[in-house]
Amino acid sequence: QVQLVESGGGLVQAGGSLRLSCAASGLTFSTYNMAWFRQAPGKEREFVAVIRRSGGSTYYSDSVKGRFTISRDNAKNMVYLQMNSLKPEDTAVYYCAAGRAMVASQRRDDYEHWGQGTQVTVSS
Repeated sequence: QVQLVESGGGLVQAGGSLRLSCAASGLTFSTYNMAWFRQAPGKEREFVAVIRRSGGSTYYSDSVKGRFTISRDNAKNMVYLQMNSLKPEDTAVYYCAAGRAMVASQRRDDYEHWGQGTQVTVSS
C-alpha cells in the first residue's frame, strides 16, 4: 500500500531553519505531483508548496514564498521542504501529499495520499 512518511520536524527559534523530508513507497513516485500542506491548531489544513512530477515546476503559498523551497528526488522517492527564516506563525503539523491531478494543484481534494504529519514549532 502507499505510504508517505514525514520526518525532520522539531522545535526551532524564529529566524531558524528546518528541512522536512517525505519518503514515499508503494506508488510510482515519478507520476505524482507532490505537495506539502500544514495545519495549525484550530485552523484548516492549508497549502504550502507543490512540485510537479518531473520537478520542473514549483508553486508556493504567498505566506512562504521566498522562504521555503520544495524539491524532489525521483530516484530516491523523496520530497523535501527546506524552510528558512521561520516565523512563529509557521507553527503547524506539516503533511506530505501525493496526487495525480493534471495540474500542480493547491486543493486538498486533488491529493489521494497523505502522510501522518510532522510537528514544526517555531518559538518567538
